[in-house]
Amino acid sequence: MTLSEIDWGNATWTEWMQVSVLGNPLAAWAIAVVLIFLVATVLPVVKGFIGRRLRKRAQNNGAVMSRYLAEIVAGTRASVMLVVAVFIGARAVDLSPKLDAALIGITAVALLLQAALWAQRALNVWLRRYREQALTEDAGAATTVGVLSFVARTVLWSVALLMILDNLGFDITALVASLGIGGIAVALAVQNVLGDLFASLSIALDKPFVVGDFIIVGDLLGTVEHVGLKTTRVRSLSGEQLVFANTDLLSSRIRNFKRMFERRVVFKFGVLYSTPRQALAEIPKVVRKIVETQEKVRFDRAHFFAFGDSSLDFEVVYYVLDPDYGRYMDIQQAINLAMIDRFAEMDVDFAFPTRTLHVESLPAAGPAGAAATGGGD
Repeated sequence: MTLSEIDWGNATWTEWMQVSVLGNPLAAWAIAVVLIFLVATVLPVVKGFIGRRLRKRAQNNGAVMSRYLAEIVAGTRASVMLVVAVFIGARAVDLSPKLDAALIGITAVALLLQAALWAQRALNVWLRRYREQALTEDAGAATTVGVLSFVARTVLWSVALLMILDNLGFDITALVASLGIGGIAVALAVQNVLGDLFASLSIALDKPFVVGDFIIVGDLLGTVEHVGLKTTRVRSLSGEQLVFANTDLLSSRIRNFKRMFERRVVFKFGVLYSTPRQALAEIPKVVRKIVETQEKVRFDRAHFFAFGDSSLDFEVVYYVLDPDYGRYMDIQQAINLAMIDRFAEMDVDFAFPTRTLHVESLPAAGPAGAAATGGGD
């Protein structure tokens, strides 16, 4: 029955429900509207109920799965629930093939986007837990987390985009093939940028250094402040910021002092050539005793090892069992002061650069010279 056929004055409620609108009776449209309303009302209520229960359970220690599920449920969008409600309600009416296909496509895209959001929420929870655990063992773990986050999100949304395009009817096989060819061209054009990008990933995974490490690259040195996707920033001792391309860092020899467990120290000194032999034999023993009295120090050796230009040279080797540079300088200063005091007691003098000149007098004039003088008279 159509609107033109109905008796407007005497039509009953049943007759009104049989009136056809857009190819469906009003009763079917009423059922669709009721379904949409019910689903759009019930889904948020269910979401809130489940979310509260999961958040309460997530507060317990070890409830890892509840934390993941709580984040996933919290990421459910109201717009997606409305699309689902419309899709369910539309099942009560007969739609044209084109309209029905469009509605199915919109619903599929909405669900794929929602699934991607759920996956990103779960990824965020994992990255947060990984960061908390890693930072307790390694203060530079933020570098790894940052790079992993970027790579994971890029892969996640790339897959989601391809699936959405596939549901919209695009030939993603041809698209992926064309992207592969285009990707090669782009890679050749921006190979330096991509090289730095993969170098940053290598730095994050292999960890030759992390944020907070003191490194030396060539003749440049400083503390690592930030490891980015293309560059690494280092704060030098003089205060300025040094910026390195990641590929340059990986191709360089890096000295990481933060990971030094102990410091090997070699120092030399010289005494005068006039020092008695007995004192020369005693000096290594004296120096060893001085070094061993220092805290956090392991003595290695002390020897009279060379005849210098103006001194008898000794070489001493010891280890500081603490990588801190200030600690090493304090120990070396204490050793030097103790050596000055002890050598003064032994009447041994430190050498300094000297040069001795031997001047010979000229020979006196001989008889030949005297005869020549007399002949001149």
